[in-house]
Amino acid sequence: MQMAAQDQTHLLQSSDQLKLLDEIDKLRSQGISHYVSLPQLIVCGDQSSGKSSVLEAISGITFPAKDNLCTRFATEVILRKASAVSIAVRIIPSKLRTPAEEAKLKEFGATLHNLAGFAPLVEKAKDTMGISDTSGAFSNDVLRVEISGPDRPQLTIVDLPGLIHSENKLQSAADVTLVWDMVRGYMDNKRSIVLAVVSAKNDYANQAVLKLAKEVDSEGNRTLGVITKPDTLSVGSESEAGFVSLSLNEDIHFRLGWHIIRNRNYEERNASPESRNANESAFFARGVWKDLPRTMVGIDSLRARLSKVLLDQIKAELPALVDEIQSNLEDCETKLNKLGSKRTTLGEQRLFLLHIGQAFQALSKAAIDGIYEDTFFGESRTKIGYAKRLRAVVANLNLDFAKTMRMRGHHRRIVEGESDESPYNMRNGKLVSRADFEAEIMELLKSSRGRELPGMFNPMIVGEIFHQQAKPWENIAKDHVHQTWEAVRVFLNFALASLTDDNTCDGLLREVVDPLMQERLKSVNNKLDEVLLPHVRGHPITYNHYFTETIQKMRQQRQKQELKDLLGSLYSENSHKSNNAFPFGKPHDDSDITGSFKMSELLSALTTNKEADMDKYACSEILLSAEPEENQALREQLTRKLAVLKDGLSICNRYTGRRTGTNVNMAELLARTPKRREQTTDFGSDAGLDGMKEHVSNKPEIEPPNEVSACPPPREAEPDNSATENQPISGDMWGSFGIASKGSKKDKKKKKGTLGFFEEGSPAPAPALSTYDWQ
Repeated sequence: MQMAAQDQTHLLQSSDQLKLLDEIDKLRSQGISHYVSLPQLIVCGDQSSGKSSVLEAISGITFPAKDNLCTRFATEVILRKASAVSIAVRIIPSKLRTPAEEAKLKEFGATLHNLAGFAPLVEKAKDTMGISDTSGAFSNDVLRVEISGPDRPQLTIVDLPGLIHSENKLQSAADVTLVWDMVRGYMDNKRSIVLAVVSAKNDYANQAVLKLAKEVDSEGNRTLGVITKPDTLSVGSESEAGFVSLSLNEDIHFRLGWHIIRNRNYEERNASPESRNANESAFFARGVWKDLPRTMVGIDSLRARLSKVLLDQIKAELPALVDEIQSNLEDCETKLNKLGSKRTTLGEQRLFLLHIGQAFQALSKAAIDGIYEDTFFGESRTKIGYAKRLRAVVANLNLDFAKTMRMRGHHRRIVEGESDESPYNMRNGKLVSRADFEAEIMELLKSSRGRELPGMFNPMIVGEIFHQQAKPWENIAKDHVHQTWEAVRVFLNFALASLTDDNTCDGLLREVVDPLMQERLKSVNNKLDEVLLPHVRGHPITYNHYFTETIQKMRQQRQKQELKDLLGSLYSENSHKSNNAFPFGKPHDDSDITGSFKMSELLSALTTNKEADMDKYACSEILLSAEPEENQALREQLTRKLAVLKDGLSICNRYTGRRTGTNVNMAELLARTPKRREQTTDFGSDAGLDGMKEHVSNKPEIEPPNEVSACPPPREAEPDNSATENQPISGDMWGSFGIASKGSKKDKKKKKGTLGFFEEGSPAPAPALSTYDWQ
């Protein structure tokens, strides 16, 4: 029966499958399990649960042990079918060992061709690992035992120390922790098949291995339960029924199910493997055990089951294993590339730095230009990938800076009326009502009076108010500078870290990059102070036409609100509806104009007046600024005087001759007159006219016209004074006179020494004077 089971195990494994198992074991022997997780079978259980007996039954080899001592290291048993018997023992050092200790452990190794010297060889290996029966120490090293023979199955299995519940004189608290960590580390490997060994001598609910298996494999997909010592259960007892139910996967469910084996008891400790298997077969042939499927009882069926489970696990995990090895290989090559070539000489060191500098320059240029094609930049959606895209980071920082300046760049925010809002969250900033702010400006106006006219303001006050409002600019700008500097520094760290090893990267950053970055930060802060200086101390000025447009828009909004309130008070019943039609005019009024208007349209028509030209707007602002009372009185006085003078001029024109002539510039004429050079003539009166005629008659140089006639009598119709009214009024008063000619048309032309020619009978033109020709 035993030979039949072994033959069945061998049939399950083709030559390709056996080769695959050998390759995995070769990987494990090379220590690759320190870097990647390999598929394996691990035997776990509480202390004294019968794990070692399971391992002995599977391998067919008795391991040296004592009843009062537990397994103190992991044992990896590799079973292979071969024509000759051989046993090879060696030690795989833990990665926690020092290089010297590792070399010493690797030197240990021996190969036997019979089982006679196996026990002493294991004891020697324990001594090499520093483990003795009295020391109580545990080891993270692995004892590797390769067993070959014609009756061995193709199987690899790892036996781990039993889980310790409490410390004693041979097992300290540190030993308890070490064992639990070791077992947990093996079980956490997602490619490990866990053989959870449960002793029937104790209640399975109290055995720690099941709790730990539930933690690392909550779905039970890679756990196979093994029940030992079933012969200790009382026949027909509830405990026996409970373990039968457990083996049928009815209580604790595992995908791989459960298996039951009977180990040798104390009296059978020296029995041969054949005798042990015969006793087991006889036990499962009676009682409640005979009804269980033969595939889940006995050591022979367990070997076949484990071989198939391990092979299936290797096949399932092989693609992921290849990917993991490839990933580790690429990572290793990357690190080697970072280390670069050997650089023991000065020339090699310079060449190494030259290559780093060239690669660093290429990455920096790509980051500044915004070309992120190199694999260095990674995925943009990740935090690290975004930090490497320097141009994008700085551009976004600039946008944030512009938004911050726009939203929080003013020291105080002016609001209409009283505000119940929380204090303005900018540093030292606050909300202020327009009324309060105007009161502050009024006090500032009083304390800053200069040479401005009454009603005007000292332009220097604008600078003082601007400097106060621009207080947050310095902190906002410095924050932006520091954030940009930090973004560049982070990029430089990532760039250098991708090009060289950690030690070289740290050295370059410490000795070269960081000092230069500190200098750049100091330099840019000095430049920032220079840029901010005009805004802190200088007089503010802008050439942006939006400045005047914004001022006009704000004033229009206030005017709209004032007009809306005023009209709303007149039409109180509709004041809350700004888009309603407001009626005007009444049927019984004398006015024929009636109708309605919309508040919004009226407000827009009354207040819309934009001037984008800053100079024109400044001129209009000067003219429209608040006018002193003295100017108002002077304007009224001059207006009345102008009206009186126009009336007087109109009366004079009725009695002044109207003849063809040319106009004379009287001011220049008087300036050239030899006599009465200092005399000023009032040309706005009759005496002034007579004086003017006297001047003309006393000048012998002037050649008189052919004939001079008296001025015709005034017409009855009202004279046309439109031309006079449209002419500007100078400081001189106008007088008019005419010298008519009755000669030919040729004589009607301008003649030498003539004054005021005009066609007789034509309306008198405006008495503008032209320059007299004395030549």
